[in-house]
Amino acid sequence: MAFAVTHYSIPEEMEEGSIVSNLATDLGLDVKALIQRKMRLEIVANKKYLEVNKETGDLYIQERMDRENLCASKTTCFLKLDAIIENPKRMFNIELEIMDINDNAPQFRRDVIHLDISESTPAGERFSLTNAFDPDAGTNSIKTYFLNDNDHFSIEIQSGRDGSKFPDLILTKALDREEQSVYNLILTALDGGLPARSGTASIIVRVLDTNDNAPQFDKDSYTIKLTENSPIGSLVVKLNATDADEGSNSDIMYSYSLYTSEKTQDTFSLNPNNGEIRVKEMINYEDFRIYDMEILAADKGVNSLSGKCKVRILITDMNDNHPEISIKSFTSPVKEDIAVGTVIAVVSVSDKDSGENGQINVYISDKLPFKLRESSDNYFELVVSEPLDREKVPEYDITFTVTDRGTPPLSDNETMTLELLDVNDNVPQFPQSFYTIQVKENNAPGELLSSITAHDPDLHENQYLVYFIIEKEIVNTSMSMLFSINPENGNLYALKTFDYEIEKEFLFHIEARDSGVPPLSSNVTVHIIIMDQNDNTPLIVSPWRAHGSVVEEKIPRSTDKGTLIAKVIAIDTDSVHNSRITYQFLQNTDATLFSLDQYNGEIRTMRMFSYRDSRHQRLVVIAKDNGEPSLSATVTIKLSTVETALKTYADMTEIPEYDIFSDLNLYLVIGLGSVSFLLLITILVTIVLKCQKPKPSKAGPPCRNSVISERNSTIADSTLVSNDAYWYSLFLAETRKGKLVVRQPVPKGSRYIVSSIPRSTGLTETSDSAASTLQVGISKC
Repeated sequence: MAFAVTHYSIPEEMEEGSIVSNLATDLGLDVKALIQRKMRLEIVANKKYLEVNKETGDLYIQERMDRENLCASKTTCFLKLDAIIENPKRMFNIELEIMDINDNAPQFRRDVIHLDISESTPAGERFSLTNAFDPDAGTNSIKTYFLNDNDHFSIEIQSGRDGSKFPDLILTKALDREEQSVYNLILTALDGGLPARSGTASIIVRVLDTNDNAPQFDKDSYTIKLTENSPIGSLVVKLNATDADEGSNSDIMYSYSLYTSEKTQDTFSLNPNNGEIRVKEMINYEDFRIYDMEILAADKGVNSLSGKCKVRILITDMNDNHPEISIKSFTSPVKEDIAVGTVIAVVSVSDKDSGENGQINVYISDKLPFKLRESSDNYFELVVSEPLDREKVPEYDITFTVTDRGTPPLSDNETMTLELLDVNDNVPQFPQSFYTIQVKENNAPGELLSSITAHDPDLHENQYLVYFIIEKEIVNTSMSMLFSINPENGNLYALKTFDYEIEKEFLFHIEARDSGVPPLSSNVTVHIIIMDQNDNTPLIVSPWRAHGSVVEEKIPRSTDKGTLIAKVIAIDTDSVHNSRITYQFLQNTDATLFSLDQYNGEIRTMRMFSYRDSRHQRLVVIAKDNGEPSLSATVTIKLSTVETALKTYADMTEIPEYDIFSDLNLYLVIGLGSVSFLLLITILVTIVLKCQKPKPSKAGPPCRNSVISERNSTIADSTLVSNDAYWYSLFLAETRKGKLVVRQPVPKGSRYIVSSIPRSTGLTETSDSAASTLQVGISKC
């Protein structure tokens, strides 16, 4: 059976799960029996928006409800539903009223509203606008409209029978398209909700033009100066009129007014479209000097409007005669050393015009070394103003320009060419002040070394150069015997083969002389550097041996490890790079017994001799230089071991222990100092005599005991001396060590030889067990 209707009111858009009320309590039902009695809801709608919680009896929102969708056009919105229970079956009628909230903003059917309004529309005119709509109801619907602030428009709101609002646009002030052609307005619709919501639409008002402006010229009057004889068709002036209207209301046509004479209209043409006035006939200043005209500018509107201006054309006289120039005398060519102030040419000028049009100015370029000097009326002299130089500018193109003072000025010109004759005023110039030429030794005689040329900017015979070597003697040898130069092209040749070991460099001068009168010359310094080649084989000087023989040495078997057995010394007469000597074993009977220092050639024992070692050892040492390709020499040393206490090579070369300040050493130092002083004095005297260039004389025969140094290098650690004091000091030193010093004959092809023979127990002075040999590079007497 049915009961009374239970009424509920809720706002729309409640969240899902929100509780409306406790339905069981409101209906007087036992909450604990709802599940057993199978309570349910039946809703007269497409969706089930509400549900009952059978455990608590609460009526809650199952799905969000939108009043505008459920009751689109109704002022009130109700939702009918039935609550049914079983055992016994009962039905309850429930009515749910959905209250409106302000959840929708007003909207216009068109976001942009276009209006076209003529600028002639009077103030107070009304224009209907599209209204806005709001799906909310009651006070939440549209309440009013607003328009943004402006000077020309406002709105009025009209209400319909159903309470809807309609806006009208009111023109409050007359429009002027020329001031503003488009107005952008904003219309706002506002509802009555709390808080209020709004919507906007843009109103674009385009102002339509009416022909309410007459054309206007840029100026009311024009005064124009026009030269006579202006070409037909030349532009005199272009008039410009503007109309603030648009479209056909602004299109302008130009024409003469009735106040313009027939003569003027025949002389000048007027373009009706662009307002250009051009010359129609030839104009002569003597016939007519002033032309007056009135020009009209009319638009193409329905009610045509027009403007006007006055034009006055003043004809000016034309300078139509050119000035003339005539060269009366001219001297060319001239020498480049012509004196400053010399007259080169005389010219005259004239002009048939009168007044300022007949007054003439004559000039030449300011960059030329000449100037014009007026000699009499309309006569001018061309004179030299600066020194001339043919090498810089061989000729000048001199242009005489004459200009009158007319408006516009007329001018004429005449050009003449002045040639300069050469004078021998430039010395030959070498591109370099110093030449360094490298020449490899062993060159072929006649080999081209370099080409040394100079330049002379003069002409003809003044630039023809002759080259020669300035004579200079070096060691009684003339430079012309060593080098030759081609007098025509400066090619420098070597006349002999050079040896770096004898001659290392040459310094001389080459002169270049022209053929002018008088001749001029200059010279340049040439430095010839002889480059060394590896053309000398190392020479082994210690231990010395006859050509092809073998050096034999005897050493005791008790020799300790590291003992110096022998020292191989080789010399190379090439340059420092090519003469750097290194030593290697070419053959070694026992590689574990002896070592060889590759730089100083010392042969030492690497261990003591054992009973298993052979009594005879054969060593072949090769000495190689640092050249490319490398050259070498070898020496063979046979070593024999003996049981006797024979002194080793190291013992023989040990430094004697004696007081350096003994009487004998003091005498030796005094003797060596005296000899060195005499040698220094001799060198100084020789240098002085060489600087004075004495006549060559034959050298005397060399002294038997003199030492001649052929090189500046030092051989090993030995020192070269030049008299018998050395032999005496060496004899004293070696004798104190128990050695006998003898002067051996020099082998063919060797240098100077000094030998020392040790005195040892059990051996005679003539014994075959001679010790190792020390050699120094001293030449044969």
